[in-house]
Amino acid sequence: MARSHYENFPVASLALPRRIRRPVAVIYAYSRTVDDLADEGDLADTERLDRLAATAGQLEQALAGAPVTDPVLRATARVIRDFQLPTRPFHHLISAFTQDVVKKRYEDFPDLMDYCRRSANPVGRLLLHLTANDTPPNLADSDHICSALQLINFLQDLEQDLHELGRIYLPRDEMESFGVTEGHLWNRVSDEAMVDLYRFQVRRARDLLLEGSSLGGRLRGMFGVEIRTIVAGGLAVLDRMETLENDVFARPRLNRNDRLRILWRGIRDARGRRRGQVTPPA
Repeated sequence: MARSHYENFPVASLALPRRIRRPVAVIYAYSRTVDDLADEGDLADTERLDRLAATAGQLEQALAGAPVTDPVLRATARVIRDFQLPTRPFHHLISAFTQDVVKKRYEDFPDLMDYCRRSANPVGRLLLHLTANDTPPNLADSDHICSALQLINFLQDLEQDLHELGRIYLPRDEMESFGVTEGHLWNRVSDEAMVDLYRFQVRRARDLLLEGSSLGGRLRGMFGVEIRTIVAGGLAVLDRMETLENDVFARPRLNRNDRLRILWRGIRDARGRRRGQVTPPA
């Protein structure tokens, strides 16, 4: 699944502790499965909604010990039981992707953040539960990081989300404030108003990502390295975004050299952490 979809960050990478790589892969498979039910293929909206509702019901059946045919749901139920994970994050994911089918516009930033709370934050929270790091400060910082990464993804997919899915993940009131219309997105217009709005979104995503970045300094071992590299990767994408002036609809991608630098940043900061001198994010 990970290889068949473009992902900004590695899934169940070797940076994660060995014992949680499989459950992380299962969580990814579950998330990708329900996301694809909302996005992929040529199904009618009613059929998408029916399949998402059926998935939620089958997960409950699997948790109750009833047989289900879907291998992803069987594996998900087993991971939930084996690692005593909360079920709410899994239902939040279905809730968010169900919303994707029926809701195509967002009135303001709190409205958009409520979607992020259910579409992105559950994955970070589950990782913390898997590693017994689910303290309130860690969960709060994880929410900041995951929401920031979701916002970055929205900015990367401005054109694709609208043309392929009919969705705009920019707050309507902020579009109006900057003088941006839906025509800017339909016609790929990168004028001064669109660039100003885009840069505002980039700055806010950066602030949110930095707000949660202390999580990587608190987590020990390879999991801490993973979180620090994720934050560094998000910042690297934002750096690329800030250079987009002529075409904010171009999707910035990280190359192999970028990824090596990001990994080195995570390892270097881990070494600095042991010396008590963690480098703050740039």
